[in-house]
Amino acid sequence: MNKKDLRIIFMGTPEFAVGTLAALVEGGYQVVAVVTKPDQPSARHGSVMVPPEVKKYALSKNIPVLQPEKMKAPDFLEQLRAFHADLQVVVAFRMLPEVVWAMPRLGTFNVHASLLPQYRGAAPINWAIINGETVTGVTTFFLDHQIDTGRIIMQEKFAVPDEADLEYVYDGLMALGAQTALKTIDLLMEHEGNIPTIAQENVAIEGPLRPAPKIFKETCQIDWSQPTKRIYDFVRGLSPYPGAWTTLCQEGMEKELILKIFKTTKRLDIQPAYNVGELFVVKGQLFIRTVDGALQIDELQMTGKKRMSVQAFLNGFKNIESYRTVG
Repeated sequence: MNKKDLRIIFMGTPEFAVGTLAALVEGGYQVVAVVTKPDQPSARHGSVMVPPEVKKYALSKNIPVLQPEKMKAPDFLEQLRAFHADLQVVVAFRMLPEVVWAMPRLGTFNVHASLLPQYRGAAPINWAIINGETVTGVTTFFLDHQIDTGRIIMQEKFAVPDEADLEYVYDGLMALGAQTALKTIDLLMEHEGNIPTIAQENVAIEGPLRPAPKIFKETCQIDWSQPTKRIYDFVRGLSPYPGAWTTLCQEGMEKELILKIFKTTKRLDIQPAYNVGELFVVKGQLFIRTVDGALQIDELQMTGKKRMSVQAFLNGFKNIESYRTVG
């Protein structure tokens, strides 16, 4: 079958999914429709409805867009069948019922941003960095009844440098995911869907399975009782968004200050005479004491302010050493 004759329905929502959708369109594949979530009200202006990034791209290419509230709704299923898709490709979308993923003759595969079975869940990129992984990757797999558990079609690895933050790995995996999706589609076309796959329980892994649950605000609070490397990885796994944060308080004062921290440097060479969680300044650099050294704070943001360098912060905040971390 020629790729121009293969009818594909694409399902996804955020910017990460646009990478694969754009690769399909620009690669000459026939994307007959896009399925994404409904428009959402703006956080600042609730009356303004904001479309998903996937929808924006699809409309710019004149691709029909479906935005069902419920995936089992009869009218949506009827619309889906009317496109007579041969294949469905899913990237960063919701869990699908069997009536949807079993519809195309070649099935439905997902592009997941981890080396499954590790990091099943909504935030695999964040958690891989937070846990200090030096290698992650992408997996394509056929959907089944449980989330992120289907039979693996293909995997590609991606190196994670020690200084890499979420943005770096996100961009790299978005590009790698697009490439892997195209390879998977070409393989499916070549063999009319009859390709070898691997059950996830048969994949050899080192250590325990690590989940990748959704990230919430409380997830992002820094625990200063952790070792320096652990906190360093935690910060870069949440940078630039949603951002790791800590609460500071001044002795004898009730008012608290919340700081988001975006960039740090490990300083195991420093063993200061401070308690864990205390702040100190040396030669124009801000540090926070950890259990095995200190973390040098390089970029941060106060509530209501812009992200800034620590030098700019210290220029406007003269008594920072009178504060300490809370929690």
